[in-house]
Amino acid sequence: MNSAMNSTLNRQTLGDLLRRTAQRDPHKLAIRCGSSDWTYREFDDVSNRFAAGLATLGVGIGDRVAVLARNSHGFAALRFAVARLGAVLVPINFMLSSGEANFILEHSGAKLLCTDSGLADLARSASQGTAVQQLVWLPGEDASDPAPGMTAFDELLKHGNTPPDVELTGSMLAQIIYTSGTESRPKGAMLSHDAVISEYVTCLVDVEIAHTDVTLHALPLYHCAQLDVFFGPCIYVGASNIITGKPTADNLLTMLAREGINSFFAPPTVWIALLRAPQFDATDLSKLRKGYYGASIMPVAVLKEIQARLPQVRLWNLYGQTEIAPMATVLKPEDQLRKAGSAGKQALNVETRVVDDAMRDVAVGVIGEIVHRSPHLLMGYFKDEERTRAAFEGGWFHSGDLGQMDDEGFITVVDRKKDMIKTGGENVASREVEEALYKIAGVSEVAVIGLPHPKWIEAVIAVVVAKPGYTLAEADVIAACSQNLAHFKVPKRVMLTDALPKNPSGKLLKRQLRQKYEALFKN
Repeated sequence: MNSAMNSTLNRQTLGDLLRRTAQRDPHKLAIRCGSSDWTYREFDDVSNRFAAGLATLGVGIGDRVAVLARNSHGFAALRFAVARLGAVLVPINFMLSSGEANFILEHSGAKLLCTDSGLADLARSASQGTAVQQLVWLPGEDASDPAPGMTAFDELLKHGNTPPDVELTGSMLAQIIYTSGTESRPKGAMLSHDAVISEYVTCLVDVEIAHTDVTLHALPLYHCAQLDVFFGPCIYVGASNIITGKPTADNLLTMLAREGINSFFAPPTVWIALLRAPQFDATDLSKLRKGYYGASIMPVAVLKEIQARLPQVRLWNLYGQTEIAPMATVLKPEDQLRKAGSAGKQALNVETRVVDDAMRDVAVGVIGEIVHRSPHLLMGYFKDEERTRAAFEGGWFHSGDLGQMDDEGFITVVDRKKDMIKTGGENVASREVEEALYKIAGVSEVAVIGLPHPKWIEAVIAVVVAKPGYTLAEADVIAACSQNLAHFKVPKRVMLTDALPKNPSGKLLKRQLRQKYEALFKN
């Protein structure tokens, strides 16, 4: 048997997953988005035709295809069309400025940029001066006409349903996802088909994604959490996928009820928004059985509220990062309250340690850096050997997160290294202070940051949003914290605000808060 034939027989790539599911369940609902419904057979056919159309634009093995678009059926088809050509998907955060998106397009060398009507102007601006040769219009959740001057999705579907027969292997590069990071420029994490599919297997086992799931995908698909912890594994097993690009509380509650959703992922900030929505108690959520959260730890008070108001829902906490595709640890339903605040144990295909600066395991309960080994891991950072070497120093991937492990192997993420506040010579974990604040009646959301201070070097600052109908006073909040925290952990100031800045995935943007209040102690 020649090597080419053997590689075909053994091949396992992202494009293969959809084809196999379509063969098993051709008539089952695969995708619903807006007014578009596709069975698995139709989804497979559309992805083939889209791949054939992209090939006529010169897309082939190794070419980077960027996408700057909100969630849609078009985005879903692009994911698998690109994979079937052996090309590389480059998702871009649509909240970025033109200049920031331009950097990613330029750095990745993307050949094509796919976008939708709502983001067409941003796409045109961002692509200027880059290697982008063509702009491709994708249909969105709401009906709209193709953007002028762009190659339309429907036109590309007219080139037949047989894309070029290319030799693919699982070791090939599947995607480059740029991390938001803390540095001035994001890093492009390169992930192979093998890495992503290995992570899918972990999700199927540890997250219990199943054939019977009807899953609402509402957080942005450009983010690896929605794309690769939920959407990809759901396609792998043949679940039904309801897609929306509108993660507002009113839209989510409507869709959860109308579509009979039984599986839903959102970060804690979105769960909090749902709980605070006036229509929550009147919404029929009886079919919802599996709830997932990530991006940050669920405050214990909110966790208990979810369990009280949605007693039929089993909850999972998922922790990881882009570089590990992105799931690393999981806290399962049976441990939610017993190990509240924990990120759980290492997931199926992951090996995790907590180490000191010399890469030695720290003792139980001692804070160190969380490091991983896993087939999920990135191949390296695109065009960045120096950062790649640093990330894998000592033969393990360095997460940049500080944590501690208990005697059962459960990991608690104390903070990002950058979020550890050093005040008066003492280390303060922002999460510990946030947990104390969430215990105060009337506190809806909170973010704790450190700001430069002439005496304390850094001062602990809390930015707080009140629940509707409550009035909070700074002095009262500080007094309440003093009852539960050591004096050096108590916020020096409490800033009351109407809303906290978040990215489209619901993650708090503490950097924006630091910038907003950086001059607080300078006068």
